[in-house]
Amino acid sequence: MTLSPVQWSCRRHLARQILALPLPSAPSTGRSCFSSPSRPSSSSSSSSSSSSSAASSWRNINNNLATMAKGMAARPHSIISSSVETQSRPLQSKRFVSTTSQTSSSTSASSSSSPSSAAPPIDYSSLPHSSPEVQELVHKHAMQPQTSASLQTLMKTGRGEFLHKMSDRILPSHNEKGNHTNGTNGNTSNNNNNNANDNASEATPLVLLQVAGFLRHELPIRLAHRIQDLSRVPLLAQMPSVQQVKDLYTTSFLEILSTTPKVISTFDEERNFARVLEHIYERHGSVLVQMARGAFELRAAIREGALLPGDDDGCEGEGSKLPAVEEGELKAGRDAVEFELMESTHAFLDRFYISRIGIRVLIGQYLSLRQPPVESYVGIICSRTSPYEIVKRAIDDAAFMCTRKYGDAPEVIITGRLDMTFPYVPTHLHYIMLELLKNSMRATVEYHGIDADYPPIKVVIADGSDNEDVIIKVSDEGGGIPRSNMKRIWSYLFTTADPEIQEGMVAFNENVDHSIDSPLAGLGYGLPISRSYARYFGGDLSIMSMEGYGTDCFVYLTRLGNTREPLPI
Repeated sequence: MTLSPVQWSCRRHLARQILALPLPSAPSTGRSCFSSPSRPSSSSSSSSSSSSSAASSWRNINNNLATMAKGMAARPHSIISSSVETQSRPLQSKRFVSTTSQTSSSTSASSSSSPSSAAPPIDYSSLPHSSPEVQELVHKHAMQPQTSASLQTLMKTGRGEFLHKMSDRILPSHNEKGNHTNGTNGNTSNNNNNNANDNASEATPLVLLQVAGFLRHELPIRLAHRIQDLSRVPLLAQMPSVQQVKDLYTTSFLEILSTTPKVISTFDEERNFARVLEHIYERHGSVLVQMARGAFELRAAIREGALLPGDDDGCEGEGSKLPAVEEGELKAGRDAVEFELMESTHAFLDRFYISRIGIRVLIGQYLSLRQPPVESYVGIICSRTSPYEIVKRAIDDAAFMCTRKYGDAPEVIITGRLDMTFPYVPTHLHYIMLELLKNSMRATVEYHGIDADYPPIKVVIADGSDNEDVIIKVSDEGGGIPRSNMKRIWSYLFTTADPEIQEGMVAFNENVDHSIDSPLAGLGYGLPISRSYARYFGGDLSIMSMEGYGTDCFVYLTRLGNTREPLPI
């Protein structure tokens, strides 16, 4: 019988694998090389039996190979050629082939059944805030570092200049991108032109997807840091209003984790995330007043002798009852308590409000990008902020508040660079200027008396092409501040307002950070919050006063906007 090359090769390998016998390199006779060879008969009967068994095995292999040869002859030539090429490799065992097939089929099934987006989030909202699961979740996120951003970074991201950094795994499919009229294909050139011309540009869906992805990662971390800080601040953590703020932050923290997947990869997920952040932004609008109420409750507790600070070392706030002492000793003790309490409490409040400003800037920027574009704006940032226009609006608001309270208001004169513009958040600058101007107007009216001829308040805007900062000075002749009170003006626990006004302010739960509806003096938060706003993007606020004459306030704002957030730990 004549063997084809395929048959011959198969015979060689199967024989070597099963019987491990040396094979001839080629058949020398017409007889098959796998037939039993003639051997000397000098061996025992056991050898005969063994030879007979081997011969039987050879015949079985012969038959199997003949069947295999018939099947190969019926196959297409390309398959036979492929078989010839693979004969040089050792044959794999049946077990290995089976495992590989299972793995391959498992992978195929996994690929076909895997969803296009990330796994759905776990619902934590039903868990009690004090449960170990929630505490562990907060601790896990608080251990992660926060990511600071600069004003320039926020603007460039809003313009789509960082889209090339988006991961391919969060880019929507081609069909999904095609369903949006303002996708990147149609808006890339527009974004570049708008960037060059400092005009407004509508954020593309991919920009919103990128910003939403960053916020989904960053916001839980920032909220977790503040939740832990609210739990650890001495004494203040015991105040009911502060505990409400902590519950508010915990609710928002769990809401983000429970309603949004960890990786936002579709436009539907982005829209759902935006709705969640809208609710959080509105819900946190009252935090400023709630924290002020907490400080008011702490002042009242200290004044009434209900609390003394324990170890003021930043651990869980523990307080104790004041011992029974004489009234004079009690008053001295209260003064000492207030002085000792100030440092750690104010350090906490500085951290808290800087972080709160950052959270509201990030959320506000994202939500503003989803709105119709406004000229010269990228989200909440105006690329052409005019200090002169901001100061004029703040003067109108402060004059309205002063006239409502006293029946009249001093004149304000603006000098300096009235035509300059620079990138900034106008609402931040307006808050700072409104606070300084209403303080100056109140001091001027109270120092000179009602119906007097008030000296004007002077505002100077200074800037130069080589200046590091834009500087705004507010000068008044309102009698100045005693030197002993200069440190206290930055205290969140110090205010010159009447107790009745304070009580009315903390009882009023307004859902905005600041408005003209508040009195000229109230919570005692105006100056320290204004300084936090100035410092958020790398600026500062300083005050110099001459008792018996007046006060000069200096606002420093960075021109380039490349300073990162001073994120507290």
